[in-house]
Amino acid sequence: MLEILLVDDEPEIRGLLAQQLQQHGHQVQTAADGEAGASHLGRQVFDVVICDVRLPRIDGLTLLRRIRSTTPTTEVILMTAYSDVAQAVSALKEGAYDYLTKPFDVDELLLQVRRIDETRALRRELETVRGELSGHGAEPALVGESPAIRRVREMIKMVAPSDAPTLITGESGTGKEVVARLIHSGSSRRAKPFIVVNCGALAENLIEAELFGHERGAFTGAVKKRDGRFKAADGGTLLLDEVAELPLGAQAKLLRVLQEGVVEPLGTNTPVRVDVRIISATHRNLAERIKTGQFREDLFYRINVIEVPLPPLRARQGDLPLLFRHFIQRLTPPGAPLPTISAAAWAAMIQHPFPGNVRELSHAVEHAMVLSGGRQIDLAHLPPSFGGTASAEKMVPPQPAVLRPLQSAVRDFELEYLRSALVATDGKRNRAAELLGISRKTLWEKLRHTESGGGARPSSEEVEHEA
Repeated sequence: MLEILLVDDEPEIRGLLAQQLQQHGHQVQTAADGEAGASHLGRQVFDVVICDVRLPRIDGLTLLRRIRSTTPTTEVILMTAYSDVAQAVSALKEGAYDYLTKPFDVDELLLQVRRIDETRALRRELETVRGELSGHGAEPALVGESPAIRRVREMIKMVAPSDAPTLITGESGTGKEVVARLIHSGSSRRAKPFIVVNCGALAENLIEAELFGHERGAFTGAVKKRDGRFKAADGGTLLLDEVAELPLGAQAKLLRVLQEGVVEPLGTNTPVRVDVRIISATHRNLAERIKTGQFREDLFYRINVIEVPLPPLRARQGDLPLLFRHFIQRLTPPGAPLPTISAAAWAAMIQHPFPGNVRELSHAVEHAMVLSGGRQIDLAHLPPSFGGTASAEKMVPPQPAVLRPLQSAVRDFELEYLRSALVATDGKRNRAAELLGISRKTLWEKLRHTESGGGARPSSEEVEHEA
C-alpha cells in the first residue's frame, strides 16, 4: 500500500484516478491545484505524487522541484498534454519517475504505481536483511513517524553514501549524535571507527592536541606520543559535536585539514595524511557567530556542504507516544510487563513544551520509572517541571475547590484528552484514533457525545478527507 497525493484541476479525472487507486489498496489524498498540493506536501511525506504539469497557482514542475529538494525518496509521475511533452521529458532529467500523456489508459498509471510499490518493497526487504546480517536488527534508531522526522530519515539515506562534509543543526537534545551515527552506519565507512569529539568540553589549550595528536615533550605533561582524534578516525567518520565552540586558532588548523587531508601533530612539522569524513553538529546559529567574528566564514562553507536540520520535539508532537513507548521498553527489564501511564500524567506530558527535547523526555521517563517502581506512572512520578513531585507526602492530587458529579468530571476530562490527541495529530482523526488505541468510529462517537450540543455525523466527503 502506498501513500499517494493526486493533484489535478479536472474533477472528473481526479475522481476517476483516485477511485481506481483506492480500489487497488492505496491511500489517496487529492488536491485541485498546485497550492493545495504544496499544502499537503508540507504536512505529510507521500510515497508517490501524481500531478498534472499545468496547474493553477503552482505548476507541476515547481512541485516536482520542491519534492526533489525536501523529500527526495518521493516518486513523481507527471501527467501532460501533447504540447507539454518536451517539458515532461526535461522534467525526467530533474528526477521525475515518468510521465503520462493525456488522454491515457488508467491501466498505464496503475502499472507505474505497481512498479514503484514493488521496488519499495524490495528495498525494505534488502534493508531488513542488511540489518539482520549486521546483528542490529531493522528497527530504526530515529524514533517517530511525523512528516518532520520522516524528512530527516530521507535526508540520512541521501547523505549517507556520500563523503561530503555534513552539518547537523538543531536545538540541544534533538538527537544530533544519533543522526550522525545513522549517517555513518549507512555509509561505506560503517566498518571503520566512528569517533566523537565534544568541542565544547575540551580545555582550549588541549583542543589541538586532542584533535591532531602530539609528540612526546610537545608541552608540559606530554610524557608520551599520542595520536589525535583525526588519526583515530582514519578511514571512518569524525563527529565534531558543538563545533561552534572551537577557538579561532583551532578553526584555522581544522580548515587546513579539510582542505589538504593532512594533520600536523604538535611538536612536529611532519604532516600525517588522514582519510576522514567530517560530520559537524551545533545548536548555535553559525551565521550569527560569523557576523560577530566568532566563527570563520571559510570554515563554515567547508563543513556545511550538506545541512541536516533537526526539528524540536514540539514540532513533532505526534511522535510523543512512540518516543514514550520506546524509552519505556528500553528501561523495562526483559520479561517484565510494560508499565502504563495514567490519564493525568499523559495530559501533563502532551502539554509540556519540552525545551530539552527528546533528551528531556528520556530523562523524564527514567525519573518516572524509578519513582513508580515499574508500576503505573502517575502525575506525581513525573519531574517537578511537569507538575509532578518526588515527595511521597504529595502523592495524593490536590482536591478541586468545588466537587462536581463524577460523570460530569469524567466527561470533561475525556473531551479535553480527545482534543489534545487531535491537536497532536494536526486534526487527523485516523492518526489520533491510532494513538488513543481506538477506532475512528469510536473517536467520532466519543466526540459527539462529550461535546455540548452533540452534532451531526460527518459526511462521506469529510471522512474521505480525514482519511
